[in-house]
Amino acid sequence: KLIDKGEDGELRIGFLGSAMQNVIPDLLLKMNKMFPGISTSLEEMSNSLQVDAIEKDKLDIGFVRVERVPLGIEMKPVFKDTFSVVLPENHPLDVSNFKGVDQLTEEDFILFSRDYSPAYYHKIMSICEDKGFTPHITHKSVHAHTIFKLVELGLGVSIVPTSLRHGFDFKVKLIELREIRQYANLSLIWKATNRSRVLQKVLDLI
Repeated sequence: KLIDKGEDGELRIGFLGSAMQNVIPDLLLKMNKMFPGISTSLEEMSNSLQVDAIEKDKLDIGFVRVERVPLGIEMKPVFKDTFSVVLPENHPLDVSNFKGVDQLTEEDFILFSRDYSPAYYHKIMSICEDKGFTPHITHKSVHAHTIFKLVELGLGVSIVPTSLRHGFDFKVKLIELREIRQYANLSLIWKATNRSRVLQKVLDLI
C-alpha cells in the first residue's frame, strides 16, 4: 500500500557535480521530511550518460545542462546560475580591476570537456567569442575538483557555474560574470512513460 501511494520505494537520481551544491541537498532534505520512506540512489554522471540512462529506465530523474532532449523525455528548468571566472589566488586581476573576460585573452584555459557537456562547453566558448577571442585550452576535465586544483597550481584559468564556489576549498578566487548574456541553466529530466509513484511524488515536490 505504501509503495502504491508513492510513500515507499527508491528514487534513482543522476546529476552533474554543480547540482550537488544547492538543488539536490534541498531536494533530499524536503524528501526526508515529507517522504521518509523513500530512499535515494545518487550517481554523478555526464549529460549524455544521464539521458541514456533515463531512456533505458536505469535512472528516474537526472539533473543536466542540455538545450534539448530526445522524444519521450520531459525537461523542466530548475535552477538558473551565473558563470564565474576562476583565477589563481595570486593572479593580478580581482573584483576591483576586472572589467571583462577579454582581459584573459592571453591566458591558458582549463575547461570541462566537450564530451561531458557539449552545450556547456559551447556556452563557455561563446562567452569568450562575444569578447572577440577564442580561448587557448590547455587542459580539460570532467571533474570540477580537478579544474580548481589545476587553477590553484597556476596552470591556467577557468569559467564555471558560480554555484561551484561553495563546494571546494582551494586557493583560487572567483569573479562572477554578471554583465553577460549566458547563464548556466540546470534542468530536470525524466521519462514521460515512467509510472513510478515515487517519481510522481517527487516531481510534484520539485
